This record gives sequence, C-alpha cells and structure tokens, in this order.
Amino acid sequence: MIPQGGSINQQIHPLSQPSRTYRLDPVSNRIIGYVDDLEAVQQAVYKIMQTERFEHFIYGTDYGSEITTLIGRSKLYIQSEVSRRIQEALLQDDRIRSVGDFSVEVSGDTALVNFTVVSTFGSFQTQKEV
Repeated sequence: MIPQGGSINQQIHPLSQPSRTYRLDPVSNRIIGYVDDLEAVQQAVYKIMQTERFEHFIYGTDYGSEITTLIGRSKLYIQSEVSRRIQEALLQDDRIRSVGDFSVEVSGDTALVNFTVVSTFGSFQTQKEV
C-alpha cells in the first residue's frame, strides 16, 4: 500500500564546513596547532595556489589551480589568463566571496601576480609567482 496525502515542506539549506583546521608551517614542514577564520582562509588560498589541478589523485577535480600551464606562454596571454585561472581556483572555496584587484608584473621568465581575496572573515592581499 502506498501512503497518501503526505508532503515534505522542509527546505534544505547547505551547511558550511567549519573553518578550523591544522596550522601548516611551510618553513619547518610541520603541523603546529590550529588556525581558524581569516588565517584558515589564507592558508587555504596558499594550499590551493600551490596545488596543480588534476595532478594529485587525493584531491577532487575542483581543487587546485592551473597556473603551471601558463609557463612558456607570451606575456600578453599570461596577463589576460592568469586572473581568470586564479579566480576559478579560489572561488571553489565557499568561504571566499570574491577575488580581484589583480596586478600582473612580467619580468623575464617570471610573472608576479598580486590580488585581493575577500572572504566571509575579511579580506587580505596575497601574491603568486608564475
């Protein structure tokens, strides 16, 4: 017998993951304590930008950046493409609201990209060298 007359009126709201995580010390290559809020987002940005997308099976296909494929490209191509790739990588994190204020300085074989990350915990400036 199939029940009749029932209905589901509950709305489903996605839950945000907690921000608290282990503090990574890139100098000593050790885990030292915990970070939370803005510092945790800064660490997440660092990790995302250091991880090449599709290269490590432990991460899903939406984690990491595709920056290294810009190596060897023309200056104009890098300037036009790097901001899109950084935004695409970082906006996968639901704590990050926007990424902007890009400035790209190409010098010889390297490009230095400065940008601002706006998160639910505040904003900060960071950079990535390509």
